[in-house]
Amino acid sequence: MTPTPTTLFDAALRGVLLALLLVLALVLGRDRPRLPAARAGALLALGLCVQVIGATPLFEALMPRGWQAPFVAVSVGNGVVFWVFVQALFDDDFVLRPLHVVTWLAVAAVAALNCALVAGSASMIAPLTMGVQRAVPLVFAVLAAMAAASQWRTDLVEGRRRLRVFIVVTGVGYSVGMLGVRLASPRGQLSDLSATVDVAMLLLIVAVVAWRMLRLAGSELFPAAQAPVPIPEVTQEAPLKEEAVAPAPVEAPLSPAAAEPPPEPAPEADPAEDRLAEALQHAMAVDRVYRREDLSIASLAARLSVPEYRLRRVINQRLGHRNFNAFVNGFRLAEAMAALADPSKRELPVLTLALTAGFQSIGPFNRAFKAATRLTPTEFRKQKLAES
Repeated sequence: MTPTPTTLFDAALRGVLLALLLVLALVLGRDRPRLPAARAGALLALGLCVQVIGATPLFEALMPRGWQAPFVAVSVGNGVVFWVFVQALFDDDFVLRPLHVVTWLAVAAVAALNCALVAGSASMIAPLTMGVQRAVPLVFAVLAAMAAASQWRTDLVEGRRRLRVFIVVTGVGYSVGMLGVRLASPRGQLSDLSATVDVAMLLLIVAVVAWRMLRLAGSELFPAAQAPVPIPEVTQEAPLKEEAVAPAPVEAPLSPAAAEPPPEPAPEADPAEDRLAEALQHAMAVDRVYRREDLSIASLAARLSVPEYRLRRVINQRLGHRNFNAFVNGFRLAEAMAALADPSKRELPVLTLALTAGFQSIGPFNRAFKAATRLTPTEFRKQKLAES
């Protein structure tokens, strides 16, 4: 087969894309081997390498359909890995669960079965498996977009917020576009031109994401290693009134994110940000706005009469928090801990103390409390009251 300019250009694009994906997988696996986002990113990069090879027009034309099953299985399964990667990238508390692995195995099995059925001319079942296979990339692209869009307003890392928007737009757009092209093809295979356009789009997306990730890997994108949050020492004085229980100061609120250093400390003092930090401390520690159930970054910024981006920058770069909800929950946990350790409140239910501190239900309170102290609220109360 004589190579044409189109096939040569396609091969060059695929070579560049494969090199970029391998470098990205190597860097993520080397620099951040224990982070779920880095592991998922490295697996996605390797899976895309298989996809790039398997989607080559010459490969699809010459390779028997049955032999393409492993490549197709990995390619379709990349939709699941992309979904997991987005969750891990934007959720600092993400944990890989057996459900993620089972989902990938099921999707890959359906894709491999479809190849076998098509190769064996099993016309009765093949349309069903083909329909499932074609729907998988779109379904998981939408799920990934939903994961990237969730809690977008509470994300305090500006670089990560911009990356969320890029992934939502390009991830869904690419998946929908390629699904439409394959649906227009009788056998679901790409023509030489559409395959070149496909690899060019994928190269552009991967290049932008890789540039952002490698640029932010040491500061904004990945969290630093988190140390356990220490349980505060509650002084046993005369019984305090409900309004007198002081939460942790704004400089060190109690939450897992507070254990990591500020990603980019300000090199010079900014009087305007100093005043904003003082106003923020007063609002949280004195006015106790964290007790409000409807508290948001927008409402707090309006209360302080500042733009949202300035408030995000102060909480993120001055105080080292990556998520607004974690920042607010630090104050709520501090008040709840003080109340649980107060002998005068031993008869009050845990739910009452949680709701008073600003939590909307007992479930989120228990999870946040266990993550911060390694104890349940009841265990923490028994321990502190026994010490007193």
